[in-house]
Amino acid sequence: MKVVLAGIIGRYPYGGVAWCSLMYLLGLRDLGHEVLYLEDTGECVYDADLDQLSTDPSYGTRHIQATLQPFDLGDRWCFVNYDGTYHGITRAALRAYCADADLYIDLSGGCWFWRDEYQRIPHKVFVDSDPVFTQLAIAKGVEWYVEFFHGFDRLFTFGANIGTPACDVPTGAFTWHHTWQPVVTTQWRTEAPPATDLTTTVMTWKTESFTDVDGNKDREFVKFLDLPTRTAARFQLAVNGPHALLRNHGWGPVDAMQMSRSPWDYRDFIQRSRAEFGVAKHAYVSRRSGWFSDRTECYLAAGRPAVVQETGWSAHLPSGTGLLPFSTVEEAVEGLARLDRDYAAHARAAREIAEACFAAERVLPPFLETALS
Repeated sequence: MKVVLAGIIGRYPYGGVAWCSLMYLLGLRDLGHEVLYLEDTGECVYDADLDQLSTDPSYGTRHIQATLQPFDLGDRWCFVNYDGTYHGITRAALRAYCADADLYIDLSGGCWFWRDEYQRIPHKVFVDSDPVFTQLAIAKGVEWYVEFFHGFDRLFTFGANIGTPACDVPTGAFTWHHTWQPVVTTQWRTEAPPATDLTTTVMTWKTESFTDVDGNKDREFVKFLDLPTRTAARFQLAVNGPHALLRNHGWGPVDAMQMSRSPWDYRDFIQRSRAEFGVAKHAYVSRRSGWFSDRTECYLAAGRPAVVQETGWSAHLPSGTGLLPFSTVEEAVEGLARLDRDYAAHARAAREIAEACFAAERVLPPFLETALS
């Protein structure tokens, strides 16, 4: 089968974002499918060297190439700049590939256009990595946005409770099928013990997307701001938030971009860590979306246990050993203490959960079955 995967590696040139698309590409290829990466958002790229959006796409296209080349995908991508210029393979080559492609996957808004070559692909699916925000945006009824989603044959979401009685987010005329982010576990597995005793995470304090929904991580994180004073754990946050505030409360903030400059920097940061402590966006928590972090999946695949905030995900995943939920400060303190009591058992369980629940060879076959049905 020939697959086109539209992602946002160039628009958001961060290591974690790159891995999201990369694990779909590698997982699908491992299953025997032919893959091509596409990016056609109509937006300018973020240039990390300049720390600003840029009309010159070269930072983003270099990042795409550097991400894909080590996996022999360096000639399997196309980036359409906001001005309509094509980079990577030519427009003619892209159209030729699409002409007999079988499946089009739009991951996280990697494309916001229905060009003829995309529309003609027999099976078209959207994968929503930002549940609640996406559904609320659709519910506003902006015509072009609603019509865009009507162009897909199937819609998927990382929110396990979206469209169920457990979550009150409106879905209207749309049906959302749940899926997890696939993880190519061989890319994360390491036999090396943690290089540090730090409990870490990589996070965005507040995004500039969906500004009409006050649902960012800052609203949740402040509830746990004093946690370092109540636990023996030592923390390090790769975060773009208020470093002085976080440093004063014992969180050990470091620059998120430096830890995410490349997929390899991002992976090294996770593999060096002892465990993850993760807070979710307020929208995910307050609406009981069932969202679960693709970043946390990577910690688990590396054999690093995780203590992460409850969004309703524990109804769908193993929890208690290796993966521990919390809703209150007291539960977070207890979860971190449990890791100390038998870290080796939690590390083993973390890897087992990743293999059983998130491995690409487990996630992608049912995803494809629904996508092609």
